[in-house]
Amino acid sequence: MTQDQTNSLIEHGARRYIITITVVLCTLLELIDTTVVNVATSTLMGNLGATISEVSWVIAAYAIANVIVVPMSGFLSSFFGRKYYFAGSVAIFTAASLMCGLSGSIWTLVFWRFVQGIGGGALFATSQTILKEIYPPEKIGMAMAMFGMGVILGPTIGPFLGGYLVYNYSWPVIFYVNIPIGIVAVFLTLTYIRDNPFDKKQEAGIDWLGIILLIIGIGSLQLVLEQGERNDWFESQYIITFTLLAVGGIVGFIIRELTAENPIVDLRVLLKGNVAIATVMNFVLGFILFGSVFIYPIYMQRFLGFTAQMSGAMFIPGALLSGMLMPVVGGLLSKGTPPKYMIIGGFLTTSIFVFWSSFIFTTNTGTEAMYWPLLVRGLGMAFLFVPLSGLTLGGLNGKDVGQASGISNMIRQIGGSMSVAIIGVLNETLSAEHRANILDHVTPDNILVNERLNAMKAGLMSATADADKAAQQALAFLDYSINKQAAILSYIDIFHYLTVFILISIPLVLFAKTYKLNKDDLGGH
Repeated sequence: MTQDQTNSLIEHGARRYIITITVVLCTLLELIDTTVVNVATSTLMGNLGATISEVSWVIAAYAIANVIVVPMSGFLSSFFGRKYYFAGSVAIFTAASLMCGLSGSIWTLVFWRFVQGIGGGALFATSQTILKEIYPPEKIGMAMAMFGMGVILGPTIGPFLGGYLVYNYSWPVIFYVNIPIGIVAVFLTLTYIRDNPFDKKQEAGIDWLGIILLIIGIGSLQLVLEQGERNDWFESQYIITFTLLAVGGIVGFIIRELTAENPIVDLRVLLKGNVAIATVMNFVLGFILFGSVFIYPIYMQRFLGFTAQMSGAMFIPGALLSGMLMPVVGGLLSKGTPPKYMIIGGFLTTSIFVFWSSFIFTTNTGTEAMYWPLLVRGLGMAFLFVPLSGLTLGGLNGKDVGQASGISNMIRQIGGSMSVAIIGVLNETLSAEHRANILDHVTPDNILVNERLNAMKAGLMSATADADKAAQQALAFLDYSINKQAAILSYIDIFHYLTVFILISIPLVLFAKTYKLNKDDLGGH
């Protein structure tokens, strides 16, 4: 691509700002919808007569569709044209949001959530590329910062917004809020976003085998990660079957994409620039980002009595801090600061947050104790997402940009899903171990245990004259206390493991090459 061709893609003035707001808002909507349903599960069970297992598919269907579409977005954007692919994706997302709200049964809702995930996955992957095209090289860092704000704020706002809307209105409203924004976004996309005129449209046949293998492999993997814990993992023939499909599909997909003349996902881009290193670090980012978000709400709601809305609100100050700092980080990148050094700083800061968390989780932690660590988390995230985008896309051009972006975003999502799955298993296993250790000391001849039981029994006797009932209630309360302590000890262990995981990942960044922003880096998908 020549310099004149590259320059022709750059937008200026109000047009650039309109496009920026459009794509960032679409990204924000897409990521909000990954978590907004989580707080409505009880309501959905009551209104649609569904079980918890059935409701879990409302969440899983979106995630599965999302992770399938993301890596294909580079190819599909070229095939349909950037403008119409993005507008079509917004339209699919918006229409599916309407149908989700109108769903009268749980499985109808699951179907439309899958369709919504197809549209949403394309929004996330394509927005980043559009921003990279319309900004001059010296301002690309700032463009990625604005994109990163949506990425960080979306999953944070989702639970809070979902809790507020469900509590004050009704569950369909969590989907209906997408509709007016989606309609406006379609209009603005068709009016202002331009196709890349130098993009070579796909003339060869579509890699249908690659698509099928991708759907089987990545779709099955995401399904296993989403549903494994609810189905006792490998105790379930259902999970075993889909695990085998995931392994076979992924292996087949890799072989196909490395040998196909026109692959749906060009895995060879991993050999270019810093894509391989950046992809691994994106996995770590997804793992830590979703893992920490997973533990805190469980602790706050289970042991501190927080509502979903209250626990979601605790993350907002840190997310806002990330949002405010991202333009600063983008400015540093634009001035030539190597992204790898900011990534190292971001991961070190995040490791401080994780390790700090292991000290504040107690049986009587207050909200003020969690406030500062979550702010540190926000600080760390600000120095991770934007530099990682720069590390991923640095030195690439043309279609390689879209391919690299799609692969990295897919891996980050898989990292997040694996984090939730692994932490869930660890929490269950470690809690059982800690409970057993505690029970070893809770014996009939333990004076302290007897004193506590007698004190609780005496206190309960003041409310009821039934001594046997008071004794049973005292034992039940003791059992609850043991379970609570065991769970908290398991959280502490998990935070220690996450800290080590972050620290051993950091040295990989040192192997990254340094690329300066130049005009030839622009373009592509």
